[in-house]
Amino acid sequence: MKAWVVDPAQRSLPMHVRIQRAVRQLILDGALDASRPLPASRTLAGSLGVSRDTVEAAYGQLHAEGFIERRVGSGSFVADGARRLGGRGTTRRTAPGTQSLRLSRRGAAMYRNGGVRDFIAPRPFVPGVPETRNFPLSTWERLQRQVLKEWGSAALLHSPPQGMAALREAIADYVNLERGAHASPERVLVVTSSQQALSLCASVLLDPGEGIFIEDPAYHGARKAFDAAGLDSIPVPVDADGMQVERLHQATQPARAAFLTPSHQFPSGATLALARRLEIIEWARQQQAWIIEDDYDSEFHYAGRPMACVQGLDPHQRTIYIGTFTKSLFPGLRIGFMILPTELVAPMTIARTLLDGHSAPIPQLTLARFMQGGHFGAHVRAMRALYCERRDVLAALVRRHLKDFVQPRVPDGGMQMPCVFIRDIPEQRAIDAARRAGIDLLGLSALHASSATATAGFLMGFAAHSPAELEVAVKKLAQVLRQITR
Repeated sequence: MKAWVVDPAQRSLPMHVRIQRAVRQLILDGALDASRPLPASRTLAGSLGVSRDTVEAAYGQLHAEGFIERRVGSGSFVADGARRLGGRGTTRRTAPGTQSLRLSRRGAAMYRNGGVRDFIAPRPFVPGVPETRNFPLSTWERLQRQVLKEWGSAALLHSPPQGMAALREAIADYVNLERGAHASPERVLVVTSSQQALSLCASVLLDPGEGIFIEDPAYHGARKAFDAAGLDSIPVPVDADGMQVERLHQATQPARAAFLTPSHQFPSGATLALARRLEIIEWARQQQAWIIEDDYDSEFHYAGRPMACVQGLDPHQRTIYIGTFTKSLFPGLRIGFMILPTELVAPMTIARTLLDGHSAPIPQLTLARFMQGGHFGAHVRAMRALYCERRDVLAALVRRHLKDFVQPRVPDGGMQMPCVFIRDIPEQRAIDAARRAGIDLLGLSALHASSATATAGFLMGFAAHSPAELEVAVKKLAQVLRQITR
């Protein structure tokens, strides 16, 4: 409405006519539906900076024309008859243009790649989504109240771009103790997500056209972040011991960084062997290259203690460690972090200010208390036991109900299980059919660098669903696969 009122093309009209026509057009466009209440004349007058009489004149004309109804004691509403207006909702539709949309090469590439928000709702088998129904909300709420009581209105201000000091200290303590890292609060950078951290690495560490070694298959979010930055992703095969690091020395194409998920390789679930960890650290030292270590769900390891992170083994400070609380706590928290080499702290922090400036202080301070009070460790231990049980349940269900279609590859950790087809089944057709049935699967083929090396199948997330829910969903998926293979 304000845009219509200040439109130079309407300047010759009296103000009450401009308001009247703006409301009428919104009704015709379908933006204001039948029976919807309109702002009180006093409220709208204050918003537009005009007198109440001006708005009353506009409303009176709309009422006379039958566009609105005025009810004593209740206010003004869009008339019920608006549903029958001819051409409703079509007035402002733009006719197809003769020119194609012009984007930058980077923008066009990002648009084609489709982003990484594949799954929003936690439907069965969405990978990487934690169980949130068991989260200790009352504890979180109590800690947040403590934050607000102690900080008052100061908690409503900007956070330092590097993150709140209390949270950086808690993160450093945690990764040093649990992941064998070498971290200090001064080397922690709080970010919104691991995806933001990957984008920072891609733009700050390398120039467009430079190479980066990535696992094959690889986490699609990383590949898309590197593609969006114009980097040349060089695939390195993965086996049961993780990335085949020896191939980095044999590569004919140079690379200034390597990306890997050593704790639980995505999507295979393999753990990078110690000898390979040491080898890639030496490669980075020799080449003065960077290692980007994504430790996305290392908390959930089910066979003994997880191996120390690569960053903790690297004495040369060539490793950037990325972690997130999206998997260990809940997706809506939107807090991740980076453990940076000392020389990268300032460049990365400044680059982070160009993205979204800072993370919200209140969740940061609440999370710091959650970690320092021992609640984070207790929650992770409880979820580790729960997810291990659900992994075993899903593996048994797949072997029982899907044995004619797929073979499960049961991982030692993580929140999803890869399943590979044992017969010729069109992967995309199976995924599309499952989606129509209310099941979300992530196909394995698209995670490979080329179709020649791709393994057909899908990832099945198990963390967010109870054994009973998993059973229902597996049986439904079995029906879907039977229908498409008849």
